Amino acid sequence: MLTAGEVAGLIAAMAWAILVSFMAVVMVRLARLLTETTKMVSQLGDRVVPLLEDVSAAVGETNRQLVAIEAITKDVKQVSGHVAKVSDVTQNLVTGPMIKVAALTHGVRRALGARRRARLAAPALERRPR
Repeated sequence: MLTAGEVAGLIAAMAWAILVSFMAVVMVRLARLLTETTKMVSQLGDRVVPLLEDVSAAVGETNRQLVAIEAITKDVKQVSGHVAKVSDVTQNLVTGPMIKVAALTHGVRRALGARRRARLAAPALERRPR
């Protein structure tokens, strides 16, 4: 028969063996995880370099296009300024004579109206007894 100290030692040894086995399994899984992570990082490094080159080329092309768009925008601004000036000149050329014609027409109408009123008033003056 085993004594109480021997049973306690046997239980402690078994617990220790179970703990060591459990830790060994955890360490093996952790080693696999680290191996896979290392592989993924190296593959990522291999993929990142071409991606960065593509991004750099895309940024360069975008900058080139922006320079072209800036030139186009500058030209459009100049053209719109010229169009505004031509519009102002056209407006002055058209509205100036139209205002003069309208004023002349108004004056002629008033003169004819005054003349007509004077003609209508003249016979009435002649018919009045003095």
